[in-house]
Amino acid sequence: MAQERSFFMQVGKASLRFEHPAFVASWASVAGKKEGQGPLSGGIDVTEQDEMFGMENWEQAESAMQKQAADLALEKGNIHRREVRYLFAGDLLGQLIATSFGTVDLEIPLFGLYGACSTMGEAMGLGAMCVDAGHADRVLAMASSHFATAEKQFRFPLGYGNQRAQSASWTVTGCGAVVLERGEKAGNLPAPRIAVTGITTGKMVDMGTKDSMNMGAAMAPAAWNTICQNLEDFGVDVSYYDRIITGDLGAVGQKVLLDFMKSSGQELAGRHMDCGLEIYDRGWQDVHAGGSGCGCAAVTLCAKILPKLKRGEWKRVLFVPTGALLSTVSYNEGQSIPGIAHAVVLERMEG
Repeated sequence: MAQERSFFMQVGKASLRFEHPAFVASWASVAGKKEGQGPLSGGIDVTEQDEMFGMENWEQAESAMQKQAADLALEKGNIHRREVRYLFAGDLLGQLIATSFGTVDLEIPLFGLYGACSTMGEAMGLGAMCVDAGHADRVLAMASSHFATAEKQFRFPLGYGNQRAQSASWTVTGCGAVVLERGEKAGNLPAPRIAVTGITTGKMVDMGTKDSMNMGAAMAPAAWNTICQNLEDFGVDVSYYDRIITGDLGAVGQKVLLDFMKSSGQELAGRHMDCGLEIYDRGWQDVHAGGSGCGCAAVTLCAKILPKLKRGEWKRVLFVPTGALLSTVSYNEGQSIPGIAHAVVLERMEG
């Protein structure tokens, strides 16, 4: 019996179709002042005017932001912390210090994740797998980033005033948190409901890009690989989805992705959306290529994607957060920048 169930769930080379989909019980987003001035301002739950979030340093600020987003997601779903079996969460910092310090007071068993800017996709995928397998009735998936902590760790101190290339992106100060639960628990959720019905797990893709100021170009091949794998595994084409949404390719990476898809015989231009191009207004907000960071995909998911599914504007989307897996050590040693992307199938269920 277990063998039959396993065969049913595994699709193609890298995908799963869930027999017991995890339903989205609630979600919340917290973001900084700059993000609150952008196109998603109406969908962000809390816009914090103080980038320090009342704390003494940037890292503590990001931890406070995570805690606030988690608490708000639980509050919106009328869910107590003790009703959450596991927490899948991560950030961009070394040893995941924003997550480890930010979630300590939640007292929820934690799986700390690092997938760079793809972390929200990884958290949603692993959380849905856990729920589908019956290992948890309810889980919390969350990811965050902070402009100042990312600049401090990966680029230059803010006081240095370093000039940025036009291909560079702007790390989002934000956090998104989503509660996933089993169908039995989701029975009380008002219809329509949103479910994670499948996932495609990405693999490392390294095409030799070494420019840390052009992350979009480094991640685009991974996005292309995962999207094509999803379409192949599920036996569909791009028209199966109302939108295929990448995490933070930005203007440069989007062009690379669309070119790659076209060369593969898939015209994605009319259905593609990138969170990095949605969260800021590039016309007047000086973000160069667009937004980036774990919080980019996470906040856009909670402030735009899930609300549109709930309202019925979209029925099915492929959410594909993207990540560049470099470190200061690997960059300074002259290594290239490998990318990864994880795909999550989100569907609106009428019943």
